[in-house]
Amino acid sequence: MKPTLAAEIRWPKRVRTASDAVRFIDAVGYCLLFPVKNVPLPSLYYAAARRDISLGPQWDKYCQLIWEWKDDLPKRGRAFYAKYFRGRGSFISLKLLPQFLALHGTTARVEEAEQFYTAGRISHDARSIWQALASHGPLATLELRHACKMDSKAGNPHFKRAMLELQRLLLVVHFGAAQETAAWPSGRFELTARAFPGALVAARESTPTQARAILAAKYLHWHPNASPAVLARLYGWKKAEAEEAVSGTRPP
Repeated sequence: MKPTLAAEIRWPKRVRTASDAVRFIDAVGYCLLFPVKNVPLPSLYYAAARRDISLGPQWDKYCQLIWEWKDDLPKRGRAFYAKYFRGRGSFISLKLLPQFLALHGTTARVEEAEQFYTAGRISHDARSIWQALASHGPLATLELRHACKMDSKAGNPHFKRAMLELQRLLLVVHFGAAQETAAWPSGRFELTARAFPGALVAARESTPTQARAILAAKYLHWHPNASPAVLARLYGWKKAEAEEAVSGTRPP
């Protein structure tokens, strides 16, 4: 099954520049880098290309453009990017980032890796990555693996799982790229607490219930016929949580 265009938004103006991309991300609130099947969210690719990528080619000038933006925008403090929705590349508007952090209860300070680990919220490997970034600042993939002692072949799967874990909790943000080998540039990563400290401060003023209501309202603005079940699947919410979030956005 291929991704469909059902969740895409035909933005009035084709996204051509990084500033256009930020305006699009801020308007939709959150989106994917590329369309993903069974993830009913718009993609930055479609906003830029206005074409169905599943029809081919699989890589074009628009892919290259948005690939550069996912490196540049977070580093310049213009949007959040990580493997979030279903572990796939996702942008989050800085206007809504505090709500996502409140949703997960991840308003963590740079030095709080040990507390999160002790509370059972992150794995041992995730703690190692967090502590390495806390000590060294932004690191590219190979540098980070080395700092965490996960640079062996056996350590690579551990590193990938832990990185995905941290990104899906929004504790780590993609923060640029580095040419570490002759192959494709490697991703560079930073702690969200250091990259976007203002978002953490704002998130502490919200509750998970309030965050769900705000995120549901944004989704329903663009997809007014979406059911609570769609939101529950998208966010991993319980049925009752999704129904409560939606109830505040629709007339009785």
